[in-house]
Amino acid sequence: MNTPIITRREFTIAAGAVGATAFMPPALAQTPALLTRAIPSTGERLPAVGLGTAQVFDTDDETTRQKAAAVLAALIAGGGRLVDTSSVYGDAEAVLGEVMAQGALREKLFIATKLEAPDAAELRRSQTRLKTEKIDLLQFHNVRDPQASLKQFKDWKAQGVCRYIGITSTRHADFPAIEAVLGREKPDFVQIDYSLDDREAEKRILPLAAEIKAGVLTALPFGRARLFRAVRGKEIPDWARGFADSWGQFFLKYLLADPRVTAVIPGTGDPGHMTDNLGALRGPLPDPDQRKQMVAFADAL
Repeated sequence: MNTPIITRREFTIAAGAVGATAFMPPALAQTPALLTRAIPSTGERLPAVGLGTAQVFDTDDETTRQKAAAVLAALIAGGGRLVDTSSVYGDAEAVLGEVMAQGALREKLFIATKLEAPDAAELRRSQTRLKTEKIDLLQFHNVRDPQASLKQFKDWKAQGVCRYIGITSTRHADFPAIEAVLGREKPDFVQIDYSLDDREAEKRILPLAAEIKAGVLTALPFGRARLFRAVRGKEIPDWARGFADSWGQFFLKYLLADPRVTAVIPGTGDPGHMTDNLGALRGPLPDPDQRKQMVAFADAL
């Protein structure tokens, strides 16, 4: 018997009716095993679905803090830990810091943030806003210079300010710089844009990341919502029902089926969507033939 397919809107309505941490679709409730991936540089395992905060928690007010608290509760309840933010995502760091402090959540989360430059003042501002001295992953944001150095980030890591360091970009024009810095500096992580309809990273960044043993975080896994717009009103294909209970899981599991991907970090301010995304941590992943079908499906949209 096939698991009923629910839309993201239907899931949100149901979650809102009974509470984000209480509502769980059958696929989540019946499959306790979580997909985790090893961070290549250490072997530490990380749940493979996290939370992005760009344009989600950027206003420091009570409404946003309540929204963030509900989403973080859903993340933790569903087995997730990773939260990715930045010094330039409005007030997102401050919102996260306040919610973490109020809920005593810091030790339950893997916090990744980003700096625009290796600047001590910017780092201290992030630590203050996040209300934590130690950051799990500190990333050099939007690397555009192929000669960019990670020396200061490595020094901060050696001093115990952060546990891991990384570089990021969500622009194909910056891929040459990312490739140069990744190969030369060998950070613990690289974060790039990668989605079912934007697969350039498969050819350029993922092979190099695997070669130097860097973890990969995938930003924009829904293609800035392009994928959801493209499938609006459509049913999930019958051949995908064995591994996906929603379109969100369909799109995320395409990425997670590549073992080089350490974690996907879709952004959301909705606890129902957060729980639905975490469904990608459970159940089978598409096999290579199914991934090819997914590519053909996406290319035909």
